[in-house]
Amino acid sequence: MNRFGDVFVVLDDESVHMLDTSIGVLTRVADNRADFADKIDLGPNANSWLMIPLVDRCVTAGVVLQAGQCYGYRIPPLFGGEYTVENVEPTDRSVHYALMADICCQTEKLPDGTKVKIMTKR
Repeated sequence: MNRFGDVFVVLDDESVHMLDTSIGVLTRVADNRADFADKIDLGPNANSWLMIPLVDRCVTAGVVLQAGQCYGYRIPPLFGGEYTVENVEPTDRSVHYALMADICCQTEKLPDGTKVKIMTKR
């Protein structure tokens, strides 16, 4: 996984996929582990897949992770949140996965551009 909780998985056919938890999309990135090892060094792949530029900006700004945390979003990108340091906060991984899974499940059948009202319990 990267520091934003996106997960790299190897499927039964040995292909490698990336689950982008910020938008709930699974994308094939390589044919197998060896192909992944080769491709991560090509062009912008490492920066894109591992989100290195944003991680570097977070660290520089003092937004650092503790054990068991990943970077979470104050406003998820699925709802128009930006990939900026100001929109990032350290989040317990289990909370991040539960929240993003719930959001993705509730919105998966909505057409792009659908307006949603976010309600939170206090």
